[in-house]
This record gives sequence, C-alpha cells and structure tokens, in this order.
Amino acid sequence: MSAILSNLQVVRLAIKNAAIVAQRDPASVHLLAVSKTFPESAIRAAYAAGQRAFGENYLQESLLKIAALKDLAIEWHFIGPIQSNKTRDIAENFAWVHGVERLKIAERLSAQRPHNLPPLNICLQVNVSGEASKSGVTPSEVESLAHALIKLPGIKLRGLMAIPAPCDDPRLQQQPFAHLAAIFRGLNSQSLALDTLSMGMSHDFPAAIAAGATLVRIGTAIFGDRPPAALAG
Repeated sequence: MSAILSNLQVVRLAIKNAAIVAQRDPASVHLLAVSKTFPESAIRAAYAAGQRAFGENYLQESLLKIAALKDLAIEWHFIGPIQSNKTRDIAENFAWVHGVERLKIAERLSAQRPHNLPPLNICLQVNVSGEASKSGVTPSEVESLAHALIKLPGIKLRGLMAIPAPCDDPRLQQQPFAHLAAIFRGLNSQSLALDTLSMGMSHDFPAAIAAGATLVRIGTAIFGDRPPAALAG
C-alpha cells in the first residue's frame, strides 16, 4: 500500500501548486478521497497517510466499509444520485451528501437524520453541462431548491456540486466550473452563507481549483484504476 501514500503526496502537492497558481490559499482546498470500489485495506492505508474524508457511491458497499472501519475517525461522504429507499441509511451513516437534486430527497434526509448527530451537510448537484445522462438540477432551478432546503431541520446546505462533461482541454475544463462558481456567488449574494464548491476530479481538478473549488473529489489518482464497470472519479 506504499503506492497510496506516494500517490497522496503527489495529489496534495498538485492541489497546493494549483492553488498557488490561482493565487489562492492552499488550505482553502480540501481533498475528498473517493474510495468507491476499493477495499477496506486501501482506505486504511490512506487514513494512515493522514487522509480523513472519504467518498462512496454505492450504498451497500459503503455500509460494509463503515462498519469495518468504525475504529477510525473517518468523515464519510455519499456522492451521487439518491433513491428514496436509501435515504434512511444515508442519513444515519454519513456526514455529507453530494448529489441532492430533489426536494423530496432532502425532506427525507431531514426527517431521518438522527437527533443525536450533527446536521447532515448537503451539496446540491447542478447539471452545468446540460447532459441528458447526468443527474442534477438545471442552473435555473438551483435558487428555488436552495431556499427550500435551508428551511429544513436536520440538514445544512453547504454548497454546490457538479460533474461536468469530460474534457481534455484545460481551458475548456474551466468553463463549467466557472459557471458553477458564478451560481454559488449568486446564492451567497442572497445571504445563504454557502462555503463549499465540490467540483473537480482526477483529470480536471487543477481547472476546478482555478475556478474556485473548495473541495476536490479524487479517486483514481490516489487509489489507481477502477474496474471498467466502475464510474470514474
């Protein structure tokens, strides 16, 4: 597992350098290690290297990992679309959810969040690229959904999240990230006090940082290639 330590060092340095190039404080960009499809041992190795926040997409897989790793002080993030029948397990076991796109799901997470836990941190997923195959609300729908969410108990709206269409050109990569950042600033001009822009993955996180990302979701660059059936991260 020494490769994971080495990879984390490389990723952390790349995040720092991207922040410096963007004239930002490197401490303002947080790393979420996307551990979906990778074994418990890989998460333990990353934890030993100082990583504390981990992201998962597949609920049943993640619940097994959460139980097996309960001896570690991990901050668990759930990424991606949520079905109604999964909200209780997510509300009870995660600290963050990236990917809320419906008021109904937010209401269920709110009602099912245990009272002995802090509010569940929420990022709204925005479909900034307009892809039919991608989840997320349209940019025009963000404002109304955000104002509805801030009224719900048991959850706390922290910001926005996006997964833009893949692009290899760093200049073009910045466009959807800049769009999301503009939406984010617009909401904060209405006193919503959001603090999280969850955007950027292994192939495009420098462009996301240049546009204002406060949290980047990195999987492949830390843990290696996933099986072909697994989603990229």
